[in-house]
Amino acid sequence: MNTKPLRVAFQGEVGAFSEEAAVRLMGDAIVTVPRPTFDRTFHAIADGAADVLVVPIENSLAGSVLRVYDLLLENNLCIRAETVLPIEHHLIACPGAALESLRSVESHPMALAQCERFIAEHPNLKRIPAEDTAGSVREVLSLGDRSRAAIAGRRAAVNYGGVILASGIQDNSENFTRFFLLSTDHSPVPGADKMTLTTRLAHRAGALLAALEPFAQRGVNLLKIESRPIHGCPWEYQFILDVEATSPGLLDAAVADLRRTTQEVRVLGLYPGARNNPEHSAANQGRSL
Repeated sequence: MNTKPLRVAFQGEVGAFSEEAAVRLMGDAIVTVPRPTFDRTFHAIADGAADVLVVPIENSLAGSVLRVYDLLLENNLCIRAETVLPIEHHLIACPGAALESLRSVESHPMALAQCERFIAEHPNLKRIPAEDTAGSVREVLSLGDRSRAAIAGRRAAVNYGGVILASGIQDNSENFTRFFLLSTDHSPVPGADKMTLTTRLAHRAGALLAALEPFAQRGVNLLKIESRPIHGCPWEYQFILDVEATSPGLLDAAVADLRRTTQEVRVLGLYPGARNNPEHSAANQGRSL
């Protein structure tokens, strides 16, 4: 019997929101594997560094993570589960630091932008863009400079021994990120009610309507549609759909109809949906990989 803990790769550094999503999805008994880029993350299984991946796919404020969509299309990985994580930003500094003595704040540009109001209220803070939220905390703590601070999640503060000088400093409290769990396993997932698929449409009038009709006719709910350019084919696009239904059978039947009306269909995953509930996790769904 294999008792080795599951290795889960994610983009970022220890303490990143993606690492927190991995723990939500798979539990505390995993080994998390930080990778510097999304490209390196998607190669982690082939490299022998990880068993599965957790990647962000969209943020409720910033929209889709387009590089992740492109890598999904380029790789033969399967979506096994999803979770939605509330994104709460904190101002983190070295022990002994005080808010009034800070001179700079660093983080990923998106995190800085999501805390614009707080930063504007403290004009003494110079913004410093960084590669990663958790990485910015690691850098600040390693330098021991009490005039510098970082913006990241609570997990980063705990991991690197930082102190939180201000909590929940994001401008919008409705800030959530949706994450996918990806694996090389394409077997059925218990409780699956949501599907992500991609299709390539013919260049003719009404092609998109014809592609969506099979879902409407079977009462399948279309949650999202995203278009991505097809590399090597200027002005041609693939459409990525998120759909859900009361049973996998309805989804399979709709996809069968779709294959008859489009040039190409590929199912990226059939998995249990998180239903936009930040507290929902796939950790108790059998962890079928």
